[in-house]
Amino acid sequence: MNADMSFTHLILQASLLAQLVLLALVLASIFSWAVILKKRKLLAEANLEADQFEDRFWSGGNLSDLYEQQRRATNNRGLAAIFVAGYEEYTRQQTGGHADNDDVIAAVQRQMRVTQVREVEALEEGVALLATIGSTSPYVGLFGTVWGIMNAFIAIGNQNQASLATVAPGIAEALIATAMGLFAAIPAVIAYNFFTRGVEKMESRFHTFAEEMIGIVDRGLRHGAAKS
Repeated sequence: MNADMSFTHLILQASLLAQLVLLALVLASIFSWAVILKKRKLLAEANLEADQFEDRFWSGGNLSDLYEQQRRATNNRGLAAIFVAGYEEYTRQQTGGHADNDDVIAAVQRQMRVTQVREVEALEEGVALLATIGSTSPYVGLFGTVWGIMNAFIAIGNQNQASLATVAPGIAEALIATAMGLFAAIPAVIAYNFFTRGVEKMESRFHTFAEEMIGIVDRGLRHGAAKS
């Protein structure tokens, strides 16, 4: 390939606006991959922690012992955080002497729902950025493409000839912008869809656990009422 048509030379000789477009796309790609790596690690940890907590929760041990163990932990997330919030509210309602079981259940359910929303928001953090990069990068690249083609036509008009040497730099500049737009957008879109499904699965898992927890609280309250 001719040295004057090398990738580096084309970028260095491109117009300032085209260089700014390419820089914006490179930064978008860097931010996208940073979010992808961070979210991949976070979702993997969330699933592992959920599996470990469910093993402890359904092991047949005393829930009050499990609560004390989790309360002393400093990194409660996901199911553990939902459980701690629900059990704390249950204990608070029992200590307050509330006799109405429905009120106790509603209070526990409300507290777990608030914690569940907070945990889902933590999992979703950064996913919107992937959607933004995936949807806007092709258009930013298209803008660079249009600008490069426009420069090619201007070069033709200035030199009054349509030789390959005249139009090639502008067309190559345009194609580079298109390629960079796709390079930034495609991984972001794929990762957005992947992480969205992952967060939805975790949210469903949180909701199922909260319902099971409410069932346990309800049975405990009914058993206590039957004893009294």
